[in-house]
Amino acid sequence: MINREALQEIKRRHEEVTGLMSQPEIATDPERMADLGREHTELLEVVRAIDRYERMLDEQAGLREMVRDEDEPELAKMARAELEALEERLPALEEDLRLQLIPKDPEDAKNAIVEIRAGTGGDEAALFAGDLFRLYARFIEDRGWRLEEIDSSGGSQGGFKEIIFGVKGPDAYGTMKYESGVHRVQRVPATESSGRIHTSAATVAVLPEAEEVDVAIHPNELKIDVYRSSGPGGQSVNTTDSAVRITHIPTGLVVTCQDEKSQHKNKDKALRVLRSRLYEAEIEKRQAERAQARRSMVQTGDRSAKIRTYNFPQDRVTDHRLEGDAKNYPLHKVMDGALDGIIRALRTAENAERLANL
Repeated sequence: MINREALQEIKRRHEEVTGLMSQPEIATDPERMADLGREHTELLEVVRAIDRYERMLDEQAGLREMVRDEDEPELAKMARAELEALEERLPALEEDLRLQLIPKDPEDAKNAIVEIRAGTGGDEAALFAGDLFRLYARFIEDRGWRLEEIDSSGGSQGGFKEIIFGVKGPDAYGTMKYESGVHRVQRVPATESSGRIHTSAATVAVLPEAEEVDVAIHPNELKIDVYRSSGPGGQSVNTTDSAVRITHIPTGLVVTCQDEKSQHKNKDKALRVLRSRLYEAEIEKRQAERAQARRSMVQTGDRSAKIRTYNFPQDRVTDHRLEGDAKNYPLHKVMDGALDGIIRALRTAENAERLANL
């Protein structure tokens, strides 16, 4: 049974937040009101689940009293039948409430920055990076989200050496974060004449897109260079210095962007990526300081971890963070953007582990 004192504490916090939102000095502070509004919305859903759970527990207690009433045998018989039916429903309601009690990661609601880089495998790795980009583009389109390309570097035979793009949509980071890691592909490359199967890899990094209020970047910490953007082979595609390279002096992080013809737009996009990388570094630092680094492969964002294998000859995608039947999926469907099943299984496994620690 869930600790009812903990449930009462949540209800008390909901009442406190409701009261704070009505105070004039807070109502005139947009940033504070926005924070409280988000917390109020999250707490309201949990409070409603708590109320449903507590009503069922009260009903259970009442029916048990009626079952013990020896003076009313017929009523006791009816109560016993109702009690059995209620106690069949109770575990599912309790499990639903437990899931809602899992602390939400505030980063999950943010938009995402996704970086795909070709790894081992030369031209084939770049082609695979291009395949991953198309996979994500279809997944994002199916969800009604918006994809915005930020920067890219093409491979000599096609695909990408590197591509960075933004994803805008509800819980974009909370959904896409499971893609962080090394993706391995096994197939006969288009560049292979003898029909041998090659193994190549690409890395995917998913960052929560930081807002200006999340990360303060001082202009004197930046070294900004502009140059002419160019296409494959160095062929000029722009006659003005519109490409931007930003170096964050304190950390040495370097971000480039040449996707737009406008220098101003390229600078804005580069700053978005830089801000998100700095934000992710700060999150990782806080987690390490609090000893909250996630232990399982399901939860880790470690980009050195091999998370998935795409086996073309066997038409199979295997996610190495999952077990049993949940780990294998039809490759042709996944490559067409059908990631929902994998992400749902990963989220379920993560929730199960977090529930065990509540």
